Amino acid sequence: METTDTADASDAGPDRLIAGPGRNGRRSSGRAGTRWRTSGRAGTRWRTDEAGSRADWLDALRGLGAVAVLASHMITFFVTSQKVVWPQLGAFGVLLFFLVSGYIIPASLERRGCVRAFWIGRLFRLYPLYLLVTVLVLAMAPVIPLPEGIDPLAQVTMLMHVVGAGRITAPMWTLSYEMVFYLLVTALFVTGAHRRSGALAVGFAVLAVALGPVAAEGLLRPPAGTVALVAVAIGLAGVLSGRFRTTGALILGATSLVLVTAGSPQPLYGVTILAVMFTGTVVYRWERGQVAGGRSVGAVAILVCVVLPAVVPDLSWRNPSSSWVPPVVLAAVVFAAGTALRHRRLPRALTWSGLVSYSVYLLHYPLLHVVVAVFGDPRTSPAPLRALLAVLYLAAVFGLSALTYRYVELPMQRLGRFLAAQLPSAGDSAKSSGSPVGESADRSLSSAAPAGKTSAGFSAVKPGREETATTW
Repeated sequence: METTDTADASDAGPDRLIAGPGRNGRRSSGRAGTRWRTSGRAGTRWRTDEAGSRADWLDALRGLGAVAVLASHMITFFVTSQKVVWPQLGAFGVLLFFLVSGYIIPASLERRGCVRAFWIGRLFRLYPLYLLVTVLVLAMAPVIPLPEGIDPLAQVTMLMHVVGAGRITAPMWTLSYEMVFYLLVTALFVTGAHRRSGALAVGFAVLAVALGPVAAEGLLRPPAGTVALVAVAIGLAGVLSGRFRTTGALILGATSLVLVTAGSPQPLYGVTILAVMFTGTVVYRWERGQVAGGRSVGAVAILVCVVLPAVVPDLSWRNPSSSWVPPVVLAAVVFAAGTALRHRRLPRALTWSGLVSYSVYLLHYPLLHVVVAVFGDPRTSPAPLRALLAVLYLAAVFGLSALTYRYVELPMQRLGRFLAAQLPSAGDSAKSSGSPVGESADRSLSSAAPAGKTSAGFSAVKPGREETATTW
């Protein structure tokens, strides 16, 4: 997401600068602290006296999540012995994404105090690459058949996985839950209920336990995508226009709950995902002394990892092929390790992988099908050739991801920031003035713009600000 005034260091791209005056640098001091300005071919850029950006740890987590999902799918396509990869790399990766998203998305909206800016940021973060990948997959349809059950309207809203529709490419299913989360967070913010993160996290975990034994599959089928599109359009129109803000928020909240409980292929998993995301929000508030989050986090952990497997035997530790307990535990441990290392300088390759992680996530699966279409099933090839194909495939994934990040994601994010800055505020919380959570920067799984860049040019980074990032 974009900031509407000045950009934070968490907006730093792969060329993030670190402390120290450059060869041609000039020093500047002010309330924001000491900073250095350098000039060169890329223009004037600011860097701070900090050892590194505090957003690095979130980039690193996003990078780990993307690599885990990539590795999970590569194993399916390249490894001849199809044994269960315990504890499910793919599930671990997406749960890590959801934790990071829950950690900062609500804070980003609250800091802005403006749902218009929030949604413009989200749209320009997610949709440009999403639409590009959709067009590419459709263009390859004569050679690589499309999945069944695709609903164009559901695809446009990103809600395909919660309205019983197919999706253009398999990994897009997680975007449906991101979108549901955005709708729900918007509704909570406008109605003034956004501070109740602990109750929401525990509530969704309790709902998962209740749905586990009785809700085997979702109830919604096409044309649910059309109905969802209409409901979301009406709700957002009310919230963004400010004319019937509370009514619009209630429509968004009700639509979100219906979609996740009745539209998910397995409602149990849908509400568990929301419990995980709101747990990320609890951690954010807990760190800042806004809530006593220990009980809420502990309650969610017990409900998801102990009670839920007890009432749904398929989720037990004894069934690693279907249990979500191992990936939930691993995601929680890795996320906790990330918070512990937040002030440490992390490997550049790891943080860079976080910057391009949205591109990696959306591009890697279509490229796997391209490999199969061109070379045949890699599992039938001799081991040396299979290894060579794997290396070439990885080079293609990260090379194309670097290009789409630079030439698709970043320009569209800058445009989104510019447009957000032109609009008056609307949709402020009725029970909150200003920012209740302090300042935070916005970055999605589709990551952020180069350091300090705004629609008006480059602005200084303020040392000491809490620099954070968002996921998809």
